[in-house]
Amino acid sequence: MKVTLDDGWTATVTDDPLTLAPRFEGTSLRVMPYTDKPDRERLLLATFGSGAWLWDTPDEVRFSPADRRLVGVEFQLPYESASAEESSRVPDTPPVRPGGLRADQEENFRLEMCAVLCRAPGDTVLTALRDLDVLNEPLDARVGIAPDTALLVQHGTVVGWSLMDPAQHLTLPYSPPSDTPPCDTTRRLLTECLDLITQPLIYDVEDRQPTALARLRATHEALHAQHEDRHRADALHALIATMVDDYTNQ
Repeated sequence: MKVTLDDGWTATVTDDPLTLAPRFEGTSLRVMPYTDKPDRERLLLATFGSGAWLWDTPDEVRFSPADRRLVGVEFQLPYESASAEESSRVPDTPPVRPGGLRADQEENFRLEMCAVLCRAPGDTVLTALRDLDVLNEPLDARVGIAPDTALLVQHGTVVGWSLMDPAQHLTLPYSPPSDTPPCDTTRRLLTECLDLITQPLIYDVEDRQPTALARLRATHEALHAQHEDRHRADALHALIATMVDDYTNQ
C-alpha cells in the first residue's frame, strides 16, 4: 500500500516496523534512536524527510538515504482537545497492522502537525488528527510503525497518529521510558496535566481564573508529593513547570 504524507509526497508500507520504544515527553511523541542533542543533530544531518527549520516545528519523519526506510518520527501534541462527544467518534477499526515505511523518493518535505487531540476515557489512548472532518468517514488502515504507535490512513493519506497507553511511555526528554507499569496516581495526574495544557482549560489558566489556577497549584503539589513512579512524575512536572512559574508565582 502506498500512502501520502503531505504535498503529494508518498511512501510504501513495508513489513518491518520500528522496534524502538516510543517516548511520550508530554508535548511530543518521539520514536527516535538518538539519546541526546548531539545525537539528534547527527541523525538529522544523516537522514532526509520532514524536519524542523528555524522557528518552524512540523512533525518529523526521517528516512535513511541508504535504503529509504523509516528511521524515526517525532510528532507534536496538538494544542486543541476535541470534546468528549467528538473523541468518542474515533473509530476502533480497522485494527492496527504492524508495518514500516519506505520513501518512494529521496526528497525532503514538510509534514504539518495535527490540529486536534482526541482523548479516550482515562487517556488510555491519544489520537491526533489533521482535523475533525476525519471522523466523518472510516479509516482505510492503521499502520503500526512502532510499539503502541500507529499512523491513521484515510483515502490513501496519513491523517493522524495514535499512541496506546501514553502513561506507560511517559519520560523526560532523551530518557528511556520505564519498563514498570505506571501507578494509578500517575494515570490520574497525566489526565490532569493534559487538561491543563490543552484547550479550553489552558485559556482559563492564561486568564488567571481562580478555579483554573487552583487546579494548576493542586496538580503541581501532587506531583511534588508523589514518591512512587518518580521518573514519570518528573516528566509530568516538566510538562507544567513553565505554567506554574508564569501563573502561580506572582
